[in-house]
Amino acid sequence: MNNSEIKYYQSLLDKKHRKEEKKFLAEGKRLVLEGIESNSECEIIIFSKEFADSHQDIYDFLNKKELRIEILKQDQYRKLTETKTSQGIIAAFKYDTLNNLEKLDQNLIIALENISDPGNLGTIIRNCDWFGIKEIMLGENCAELYNPKVIRSTMGSVFHIKFFNSRNLISDLIHLKGKGYKIVCTDMDGENIYNFRKHVKSIILFSSEATGPSKELLDITDSKITIPKFGQAESLNVASASAVTLAELLKTK
Repeated sequence: MNNSEIKYYQSLLDKKHRKEEKKFLAEGKRLVLEGIESNSECEIIIFSKEFADSHQDIYDFLNKKELRIEILKQDQYRKLTETKTSQGIIAAFKYDTLNNLEKLDQNLIIALENISDPGNLGTIIRNCDWFGIKEIMLGENCAELYNPKVIRSTMGSVFHIKFFNSRNLISDLIHLKGKGYKIVCTDMDGENIYNFRKHVKSIILFSSEATGPSKELLDITDSKITIPKFGQAESLNVASASAVTLAELLKTK
């Protein structure tokens, strides 16, 4: 692997280049193996020499899949990572997002508005994967899906869900309403979730806990739901709220 290639993959640490190349880096043994097992399109796997020397089993497993594998010296490998304690394995995968709103076809879709914190976004994706959600819409002001912090926070769940990056979330939601979906917004002033009966075709919306759902979103909402408060906390973290909401809506009633 020459210096030019190292610089190329190093450029994928930058959002601009990720978007141009439609590729991203996944770092860590669990993430890389999840990506490979999910049949996501992997371009290259890069080991540090130390990792390769101590993980012959992983090298052999990946080599049998006829994937391109490169081994770098530690000083070269460090150029490809932003973490201080990298495990020593990185892979470059190609983007796998839906490019057409019409491809959303699940009865339950999650939509996210203004989830700008990468850790929250990644955890919500992980929660959705746990509860079997297959499709997520990302509003235009959400954190970038392929941000390394988002990818790490998903713990591999990014490879199990289809994503649609909306350029105009409100317009896209109105379009889906026309296809029979009901818009259900999580909001402090909503109906108690434990009394709520979900619709056959629903889009559940989560917004930033700092600002709450936008007025434009509330104007097109069919139902508002909330998790009742029993203590003194001002608000519930949006990632935590997503887990509680999905657990309640998906349980058998």
